[in-house]
Amino acid sequence: MSDLRTKAYSWVPSLYLGEALPFSAVMLISVIMFQEFGLTDGQITVYTGWLGLPWVIKPIWSPVIDNLKTKRWWIVTMQFLMGVALSLVAFTIPTDFWLQGILAIFMLIAFASATHDISADGFYIIGLPDKEQELYVGVRNTFYRIGMVIGQGGLVLLAGYLQEWAKANHQSNGGDMDFSLFTFHFSLSAISASWMTVFIILGVLMFLLALYHAFILPKVETVVHDRFDFVVQLREFWQTLKVFVTKPHLISALCFILLFRLPEGLLTKIVPLFLKRGADEGGLAMSDVDFGFIYGTLGVIGLLLGGIIGGWAVSKWGLKKCLWPLVLCITLPDIVYVYLSYFPTDNLWLVGSCVCIEQIGYGLGFAAYTLYLVTFSRGERSTAVFSICTAGQYLGGVMIPGMVSGLISENVGYQSFFWIVMLFCLVTFAVTAFVKIEDHKD
Repeated sequence: MSDLRTKAYSWVPSLYLGEALPFSAVMLISVIMFQEFGLTDGQITVYTGWLGLPWVIKPIWSPVIDNLKTKRWWIVTMQFLMGVALSLVAFTIPTDFWLQGILAIFMLIAFASATHDISADGFYIIGLPDKEQELYVGVRNTFYRIGMVIGQGGLVLLAGYLQEWAKANHQSNGGDMDFSLFTFHFSLSAISASWMTVFIILGVLMFLLALYHAFILPKVETVVHDRFDFVVQLREFWQTLKVFVTKPHLISALCFILLFRLPEGLLTKIVPLFLKRGADEGGLAMSDVDFGFIYGTLGVIGLLLGGIIGGWAVSKWGLKKCLWPLVLCITLPDIVYVYLSYFPTDNLWLVGSCVCIEQIGYGLGFAAYTLYLVTFSRGERSTAVFSICTAGQYLGGVMIPGMVSGLISENVGYQSFFWIVMLFCLVTFAVTAFVKIEDHKD
């Protein structure tokens, strides 16, 4: 067992790659796919917003994972399940009930993915000594971001290339016959085929990861639980809730946890749609190929870079000193989308620079926010309290604003929407002004 523990490089990267891919598929790739299938901004954000529910309520069933079977068993089982489900999405696309079917499968994947997240994070803690946990924290974060690049970058790029290849192939063989009508039917078929390919690839990747982890993950748990005592776990959850609600400065902390990410929560689903929508709809008419490179690749790299710099800054100067500069970093760069909505351009370098600036700022600010959640959770039942905090930040900073963002943008247009986002930055400033920071840096 000790030999297996020392080989963390053989499973930590792949474990967090497997954590990122299904999340990317359900919460990010789905937005682009549904836009190309003809759904409105409001429909897309409401449907995909509800898919975030499992990540909000996952603390409710996390005791089941702690007390039934092993975390290793949960990881491998969920990865196999997600591999099958992602493949099923591909075969549901060409059916008459594609929307209902895909949403049902996505919800299944979302619950499996949230369960996998709980298991993977728990396995990381028990599978590595404290020193190695610190050593590999950068590795796990990096490979999680690599998974996001593969998902919303590489696979969206692939969908775009497949559509362009099919279009070029059709034009070289199509002749002059009823071009407009034929092109419409052809385009729908090409789009469907490209996304079917993407989800088959995702399914195969998850299946291979499950197979790999079935052999490579160390067996670090000596006790296999076969019974789950509901009454005991309900009592444990109640005790954790009591610890949470008796934390000092709870009201200001709750406001900070729920509302700090509000502007970014509004932006997250609308920015991809704004970049992809046609000029007649107020968008930048970006192709899948360009989107995959600019937003799915450069944007994620910018987010990772911002997170690294933000973490370094806080470790050097402390959270209290860094908080306001990092708050300005996560809010003020949002103005780039106001600029792009008023001065649309097909200059990819300009658009890419704007996206990178905003994502670096997001990474910087989110580093401070995450470290606040860590400091707030310290003390009794810190792991369970932290899971409640992350559920709260997802509810208030991702799920609810994400669901309503499309309805707002549909009614006011992208220009006014981005000004509304800037206005909501005042909410971030307000909750930051009232939050109490216990800075433990000497």
